[in-house]
Amino acid sequence: MHRVALVGAGLVGSGWAIVFARAGVEARLYDSQPGQAERALAAIDASLADLQRLGLLREPPAAVRARVTVAGSLEAALEGVDYVQESIVERLDAKQQLYARMDALAAPGTILASSTSAFPTSAMAGAVPGRSRCIVAHPVNPPYLVPLVEVSGAPFTDEQVVQRTLGLLREVGQAPIHVRREVHGFVLNRLQWTLLAEACRLVADGVASVDDVDAAIRDGLGRRWAFIGPFEVGDLNAPAGLRDYLARFGPTIERINEAAGFRLDPAQVEALHAARRALLPEPGRAARSAWRDRRLMALTRHLADAEPPPEAAPADRA
Repeated sequence: MHRVALVGAGLVGSGWAIVFARAGVEARLYDSQPGQAERALAAIDASLADLQRLGLLREPPAAVRARVTVAGSLEAALEGVDYVQESIVERLDAKQQLYARMDALAAPGTILASSTSAFPTSAMAGAVPGRSRCIVAHPVNPPYLVPLVEVSGAPFTDEQVVQRTLGLLREVGQAPIHVRREVHGFVLNRLQWTLLAEACRLVADGVASVDDVDAAIRDGLGRRWAFIGPFEVGDLNAPAGLRDYLARFGPTIERINEAAGFRLDPAQVEALHAARRALLPEPGRAARSAWRDRRLMALTRHLADAEPPPEAAPADRA
């Protein structure tokens, strides 16, 4: 892959620009809002400077930044590119219209990928003549610090497009997973939103405060989840592995799941929002977000230097 187009230059689009440019790929930014792409360049410069300070760039920021250019039109952005990453507003009608335009403009072999966290490929591109090259590549924000990307095609997506997308994303340093059939919310958000629903229940039932629930993840589960996922946590936390873990805690898990009929009402939503604003007033959110990104950079640096885990023994030696 030598050249990509990034359509939509908000937080996600500018993050993708760093991903591709850092990997040596020319990235063309386009946004239909006047001045947005230029504002994205300023944000990219600031992030590249932070990455350099923490030793997370293999070359000077200027060399990376030189690969990011602004296109004045969608036509110019898509000319001669191998891959398109769309990151516009999460509105289905807007994405459908954009996919129709991109399909008409892009070369036949160009992959048309979306950063959407809400819509399946079939909803966005089902009516597009070249729909077989359309796919979702849903990142975690900011994508240049959190490498997971969920790759999800529709039944009509060409299998070669799926494999090419997975391969291209690995080449630029991301960690793609293949979502093998369309499902609302993909994988990450289904996990994330299920946890958020339980967090809301705990607060609504008076079990814990908003800050205490966040602390349970921040200072507890999150420390492990930075390195391993829930299945491996269970596998390592019982003498005989995951089966043993589920046998020990299965009754508790089943009892917790019985309470899954919770639904938030507007008053609860407002109360949760007010609790967060009491902990972090609105003027401090931008600085807190920048602080979060720097902490993620430091964690990325740590993970890069960490001792790798022991490899599992082959099955015939187990």
